[in-house]
Amino acid sequence: MDLIYEVISEEKIELCRDLCNELMVFQKSNAYIKADLFDTMNFETRLLPSLKSAVHNHIVIVRDGDRIVGYVYSNISPKEAYSNNFATFFDLTSIIRKNVGCLSQFYIKVEYRQYGVGSKLFNMSLEWLKQFEDVDDYFIFVSNGNLNALEFYKRKGFSVSHDILDGFITVLRSHKQS
Repeated sequence: MDLIYEVISEEKIELCRDLCNELMVFQKSNAYIKADLFDTMNFETRLLPSLKSAVHNHIVIVRDGDRIVGYVYSNISPKEAYSNNFATFFDLTSIIRKNVGCLSQFYIKVEYRQYGVGSKLFNMSLEWLKQFEDVDDYFIFVSNGNLNALEFYKRKGFSVSHDILDGFITVLRSHKQS
């Protein structure tokens, strides 16, 4: 295994297409609440709109040779971006600042888990998010049934805030330490 971590520009987002679509299939396969909502979720409906609505984007891919085996997408977005036709992801009045940080998508091919890839991607993402002085609140949204991800983020210091859409998504939150 020869893993290379590479920060890519938004112009190269197409490199994440297959893994993003694989993530949606993975989430649906684990979901026990409203799994059919994943039927319309894919690269075009999830990743691209998020990329366009964000103020800042950060994308890291992991390669094993020429094969892309994982990615993380994080963004800085106006808090209002998280209140839309799909759902209101958190109480907007609980956020003092204009923008929030979000670790938005995170996926590693199954055979590459348990090698520290997740921790490395998580740390790179959080380091990027925390450089923005005008952002105090960080969010991660975990689909129901993805207990491994939920526990991973809790071990990394995020706390469960609440559930939305009748438990379809668990919202995790962290606040910048002064």
